[in-house]
Amino acid sequence: MNTGIDLKTNFIESLKQFGIPSGAAKALWIPLPSLLMIIAATVGVLVVVWLERKISAAVQQRIGPEYAGPLGVLQPVADGIKLVFKEDIIPAKADSWLFTIGPILVVVPVFISYLIVPFGEDLIVADLNVGIFLWITLSSVVPIGLLMSGYASNNKYSLLGGLRAAAQSISYEIPLALSVLAVVMMSNSLSTIDIVHQQSGYGILGWNIWRQPFGFVIFWIAALAECERLPFDLPEAEEEIVAGYQTEYSGMKFALFYLGSYVNLVLSALIFAVLYLGGWGFPIPLEKLAEWSGLNANSYWLQIIMASVGIFMTVMKAYLLVFFAILMRWTVPRVRIDQLLDLGWKFLLPISLVNLLLTAAFKLVFPFAFGG
Repeated sequence: MNTGIDLKTNFIESLKQFGIPSGAAKALWIPLPSLLMIIAATVGVLVVVWLERKISAAVQQRIGPEYAGPLGVLQPVADGIKLVFKEDIIPAKADSWLFTIGPILVVVPVFISYLIVPFGEDLIVADLNVGIFLWITLSSVVPIGLLMSGYASNNKYSLLGGLRAAAQSISYEIPLALSVLAVVMMSNSLSTIDIVHQQSGYGILGWNIWRQPFGFVIFWIAALAECERLPFDLPEAEEEIVAGYQTEYSGMKFALFYLGSYVNLVLSALIFAVLYLGGWGFPIPLEKLAEWSGLNANSYWLQIIMASVGIFMTVMKAYLLVFFAILMRWTVPRVRIDQLLDLGWKFLLPISLVNLLLTAAFKLVFPFAFGG
């Protein structure tokens, strides 16, 4: 199996060639991956916002943004600049501390979760042996920030939105965790790298989407609910509760909610690609293609090509899912709050439990195919 490119070692060795001490080179490496992840996540949000506008316009037979840059690609940048310079208002009777901390609690855990997303062999910030568990744990913090924001606003609509967000998260986090647990059971690991390796070797035929036909549907529905995407945007349903927990927010605090929503959508799509679509894996194993072509799979230039293809595949799979999420926004009507809770507790939870039990049974009966 291709071991990939050791970015950390190559970076440190390159700095040492310029006369920089080993300790200083290692210190310079420490913040670099996190900084790159923050930049990549922010750029990903700009792309998704542009796609949201363009795809929505195409669905409604409109043109969409086209004047701010070529094809309107600078429109998300214009939106960001507008929000940065808007006045930041805190209601007179709001709890200013909780009102300020709430949006921070929504955004920070999502950005931290990017640390465990592998974009390729060794192209990961932190290969933790509990990576998936860390993502589920961090995602559980977000509803606390939403509830805190709704409560601190001293507004009945905001409070209702915060309570809805907490109820929705609790309802869908359990089936989401159970669907992930089935994949973990087959991979015998909580590491995102190990989960991708478990799907490698057979190309598209080895991806978990074939062995988890119910699990991937449960995961994607629950992920959309966690991201509060239509038809699950009950916490901010404008026809019912104005804008929910966002009602009293403006300026950068509102921008943090906006940013967190889209970053979480891209993150969920990336995690889905890792769990069910083979991560950076190509539909045809690149190692096999190199072998058939008589090339050395361990050559440096071929590793660079394979790493580039891996990044492209991961991002392409994620944005394909983002496309479906955006398309769903304009094709499926919003559900009622009772329908939302019924779907989570009465349907997804039992099905996810049955799926977990079936996975355990198949793991015992067909260990060669289910990671026994």
